[in-house]
Order: sequence, then C-alpha cells, then structure tokens
Amino acid sequence: MYIPKKIFFTKGCGVHPEKLTSFEMALRNAGIAPYNIVAVSSIYPIGCKTIDSESGIKELTPGQIVHAVYSLIETNEPNRLLAASIGVALPKDENAYGYLSEHHAFGQSEQESGDYAEDLAAEMLATILGLEFDPEASWDEKRQIWNISDKIVETTNITATAKGDKKGRWTTVITAAVLLP
Repeated sequence: MYIPKKIFFTKGCGVHPEKLTSFEMALRNAGIAPYNIVAVSSIYPIGCKTIDSESGIKELTPGQIVHAVYSLIETNEPNRLLAASIGVALPKDENAYGYLSEHHAFGQSEQESGDYAEDLAAEMLATILGLEFDPEASWDEKRQIWNISDKIVETTNITATAKGDKKGRWTTVITAAVLLP
C-alpha cells in the first residue's frame, strides 16, 4: 500500500511557439520536468508532512513516476490573463485527511484564483466534517463558520499567474502538489 508521507508545492510558467514545449518549459520552471507525473484526485493524506520544494525535488530521481494534484492552463492569445491554483484545507484532527483542490481560470488575479481554490478545498473538507453552510455565502461568511466550528485548522493555496505572450506564443501556467512516499 502506497500512502504518501510528504508533500511539496511548486509552480511554474513556460512560453514557447509550440504548445507542448510551453508545457515542458512550465514543468522545468516548476522543477518537475524530469519526472513522469501522474495526476491523482484531491486527498491530502493523513499524517502527510509539508516540505519545501527544494527538499522534495532532492528526493526524486529523473524518470520516476510521481503522483501529483496539479492545475494547468494555457493560451496563445496575447495578453490573456491566466491563473492556476491548488487550494489546501487541513482538519484539526491529525488522524483525519484533508483536501486539495485544483482551479484554473482566465481573467482572475492571483488573489481571486487562490481564494477560490482555497474555498473549494475548505468546502470539500467542511462537507465531510458535517459542517453546514450556504454555498452561496461569501468567502468571509464561510471562513467564519469553519473557524468557529474548530474542525478546520488551516487553509492555504499556491497560485501562479501570467499574461499570454505578446507575440502569441503559447503560455502555460502550472501549480502542483507533489506527493512523496
């Protein structure tokens, strides 16, 4: 049974005339290009420790299969605003799992995209913890309910933004939560 014990977060941006190479450049910028990345769903494993990306990358070997939750967005439209975010929500109970969420959008600022991803992760966690809330409520109202409940200890996000290349070359933005054994 494989249960990740460590996780790190990274982000990158790449620009190139070819879409695939733009993606490769974003992976390189994020430091995760030499690995075979397999997308997984949104669970933050029980007991998983967050480490910095430099330490995490040192634990990997080129060609290794790496599991990650990632958000990716790309465009070749000049000056179009791109945002890719991973939201994180962790429960107070260290014996419970948390949530990661992926969000990507055009036209959102780093703050808007990050808050949205964080909200998604917190909402998923809140629903499994049995917290009631109005999904139409504002972010601040929901956060207040979650904080009062004393069941969610931390929410955060990692977000990357960029504007589409002025010359119409492909621009790719990626954020990733990389899981390590």
